[in-house]
Formats: sequence, structure tokens, C-alpha cells
Amino acid sequence: MNIGARNIGAGKSRSATRHLAARATLRRAVGLLGDFRYEQTDPDRFYGALAKDSVELLRDLYLGATGEGLDGRVILDVGGGPGYFADGFRQVGARYIPVEPDPSEMHARDIDLTGVAVRGSGMALPIRSDSVDICFSSNVAEHVPEPWTMAAEMLRVTKPGGLMVLSYTLWWGPFGGHETGPWHYLGGERAARRYARTQGHEPKNRFGTSLFAVHCGEGLRWARGAAGADLLAAFPRYHPRWAWWLVRVPGLRELLVSNLVVVLRKH
Repeated sequence: MNIGARNIGAGKSRSATRHLAARATLRRAVGLLGDFRYEQTDPDRFYGALAKDSVELLRDLYLGATGEGLDGRVILDVGGGPGYFADGFRQVGARYIPVEPDPSEMHARDIDLTGVAVRGSGMALPIRSDSVDICFSSNVAEHVPEPWTMAAEMLRVTKPGGLMVLSYTLWWGPFGGHETGPWHYLGGERAARRYARTQGHEPKNRFGTSLFAVHCGEGLRWARGAAGADLLAAFPRYHPRWAWWLVRVPGLRELLVSNLVVVLRKH
């Protein structure tokens, strides 16, 4: 895939994504998108499926970019919450470290992360520079007011030769409003007020406080201009391989990509 970035080549992209591309089928896409309806009602089911796919995603990308597996690698998960992904990464031999600013989120499930989890903001990571093999964030950038500050921090803590993988939900996509959708198409504040009125309580993801409008184009611009790194790939996370071309089409990508993944390798 060549998205036209000045620092990405078609050869690098194909190499980094060749293992993932073989797994990016319509069946996988349908399964992942179908699990979204359980995010609020059955989070164990939703995050369990997402955790499995996240391990496979990073395994495929790291293998494609470096020729190596995840065994012994240090993976920093920015916005890791209560550690839904911990078991999956441990099973493949990785050292998994979640970073989460909200202590209530860190203790939302009965997962022992003692001595592993770090409390801190993604916009000012309490991690030394050049220290992790992979810095990963899944569906978090839309929940912070300065997503590209967070992205820059993720790149800072990644080792030279390591990967930074940022996956986030696009505002104009079908899941952009999270539980307030599809009314977010009429405005985030209006959607939040409607949700509170009809449900009798505030949404978990409150527009302007814990949910923000982030877009595909701005993510690509940031990744293309990131100093000290090569943009290896950019693709829709939940789409089959034959639909990855949507990332190349301005306007259309904001509506149909749904979740953008950008993969950078640090110099």
C-alpha cells in the first residue's frame, strides 16, 4: 500500500504488513466489528476479542518489520486500563507494561498488575526515552485532548529500531461517538445531551471531556512529519485487506476507515 507519504515506500509497507495482510480477511473484520456492540454491556467479551487481535496485530507487524517475534520484547500499552491485554502478551513471552492515568480504570477487573502497571498520562509518559521495543495504543487517542502530543510521547519512549503503533477511532466513522452514536453526526455535545436525556445518566465517554473528534487526515499528517521515524504503514484496523485503499482517499476515509492504524519505526 502506498499512501503517498513522503517517508513511506511501497516496499517498506508491504514488508511490514505482509503477515497481517494474510490474516486481514472479511471474516476477521465481521467478527471484530460485531464485538463493538458489547463494549458497554459485556466488556470482557469485547476487550477479550480485542486483546487477542492486538497480540496478533503487533506480532505480525513486528515480524514483518524486524523478522523477529515478541518473545522477550518490552511492550508499553498507553491507556492499558485494567490490563485486558496482559495475559495475551504474556502468553507470547512479551513483557507487557500498561500505562493508565485513571486508578479506577486500573482496578476495574480482577487482574494482578502489581509491579507492572504504571499510573501516568499518555501526554507525559513517566517512561525514559528509547526504552521499549513496541509502544502501542488502542482506541485511546480519541479520549485525550492532545492526541498528537501523546503520539510524540509514544515515539520518544520507543527504542531505535522499535515500532510505535497507534490505533484510534475516527470521529466521522460509525463508532466515532461511541455509545452516543450515531447522533454524534449532528454534533458531539448534542449527542451527549440526547444520551443523558434518553438513558437517564451521562455517557461514559463525554464529548469535550473524555471524547474528542480526531480524524484520519490529521493522523496521517502527523505520522508523515514525525521526526526520527519512518512511516511503515497506515491502514484501517478492522477492514479486510482489499479495503485498505480507503486510506488513500481524502473525505471518504473519514467516513469509512473507522479505525486508523499508523505504524512507525524509529531511527
